Amino acid sequence: MLDVGNKSPEEAVGAGAPAAGIPAPASAPEAAEAPDAAGAGAPTGLAPAPLRPYLIVAGVLCALYFLYSWVQYAHFRTPSWDLGIFGQSVRAYAEFRAPIVDIKGPGFPILGDHFSPVTALLAPLYWIWPSPVALLFAQAALFAASSVVVGRTAQQVLGSRAAGLGLAIAYGLSWGLQEAVKSDFHEIAFAVPLLALTCRALILGRWSLAASWAVPLILVKEDMGLTVAMVGAVLFLKGSRRLGAALAAFGVAAFALTVLVLIPAASSLGQYDYWSKIEKTGEGADTSFGQIVGDALASGDRWEMVLHLFAITGFLALRSPLVLLVLPTLGWRFLSQDPNHWGMLWHYSAILMPVVFLALVDGARAVRTSPRAWLVSYGRVVVPVATAVALALAAHLPLRELTKPETYRADARVAQARAALATVPKGVSVETDVSLLAHLTADHRVYWAGTSQDVDPDYLVYDLRGWSQHASDPELLASQLHPRARYELTHRSDGFAVLKRR
Repeated sequence: MLDVGNKSPEEAVGAGAPAAGIPAPASAPEAAEAPDAAGAGAPTGLAPAPLRPYLIVAGVLCALYFLYSWVQYAHFRTPSWDLGIFGQSVRAYAEFRAPIVDIKGPGFPILGDHFSPVTALLAPLYWIWPSPVALLFAQAALFAASSVVVGRTAQQVLGSRAAGLGLAIAYGLSWGLQEAVKSDFHEIAFAVPLLALTCRALILGRWSLAASWAVPLILVKEDMGLTVAMVGAVLFLKGSRRLGAALAAFGVAAFALTVLVLIPAASSLGQYDYWSKIEKTGEGADTSFGQIVGDALASGDRWEMVLHLFAITGFLALRSPLVLLVLPTLGWRFLSQDPNHWGMLWHYSAILMPVVFLALVDGARAVRTSPRAWLVSYGRVVVPVATAVALALAAHLPLRELTKPETYRADARVAQARAALATVPKGVSVETDVSLLAHLTADHRVYWAGTSQDVDPDYLVYDLRGWSQHASDPELLASQLHPRARYELTHRSDGFAVLKRR
């Protein structure tokens, strides 16, 4: 089904006049985006695509992403401990310290968990805005910036501003990006624009530039090395065999180096702990290779995710070799025994969105010269179809909450949480629950109640919903979690308790 040759309309009709309905090659400014020598045969002319309309779309998307993230943070609806973890690590980089994340465990080096040194780039932003909210803004801006790449590439390649703007909006509202916004900040925010730029360069036949955009992905997360290797494989299929083979080898080597050497060297466990996500079930039982493969193939959640992944492109992304770039991420998610990795929730699908949407652009260009008339006709309408699908799905995705007045309404629990935090002096060490972690990392040394038994922090701040059996006696809870120290209750409400070490 893949069209590896992927000829452009210009190639199909020769070097003379452009094909009917296809815009003529652009003049000098746009034609400057010519392919490298290794990419001979790729289109040399692009339709004009002014930046301004796409920057406006990106600005609106950034505002929506950030507003959702900020409201979720301000109302203590944080879904996991990840924002606290990244807030703690970026603060360490900003203060020129080793990225120790006590939330994961006292003295835990975060590069021994996931290899994501790219987050150090956020340190300058943290100097200006020392808050986890700065990370939420950075992610919103990175996601929104990638929509410019997707939309403008669509207009330049397909020759239609309506197609470009429509696809930019469809992409920006895609379920993968919306679920990532809902999941707070993650390091993959950097991979999204990098993959968009990589795919754009592949579509334009700029092989060296594609490799240049792909290489930094190895600094985003350890599994990205396999995606880099797949970029090399696509380059190889496209005819840039030497560069493709070199990049594929580099990606595999980078993956092996990070998971076999760098992460174990940094980890207090001395190993890459996430192998257990494949080797063991959620209950801790060992698995066999046959069981892993059988479970993966029989999983409805996994296949539903794949169906939605390609459905948002009208399935035309499958006509492009760029779609091969989704295989490494889908591969480890299919093999994982963790249900969080299987479906459409969380942030794991965000990096797939720029790939499939730009594969749609590539596929729409490829089918213009298909001998099948129905496929040519479908290629002409697929972008409006994808846009309509995205808008229809958006009515059931996280950003829809921004249209509801209750989203912005602070309830009694929000006031109680703020009152509890106000009683904790700046600079002290604090143990707390997931809902409050991120709110304390900017100016406290923060531990999570599930991993800090080896230390006795200055303060304990508990969300009593998670300790219902001890809600009536927080001091008893403190004595059980920290038998070596004595804590006294300094603040209490229906929802929260604050204790200070005597």
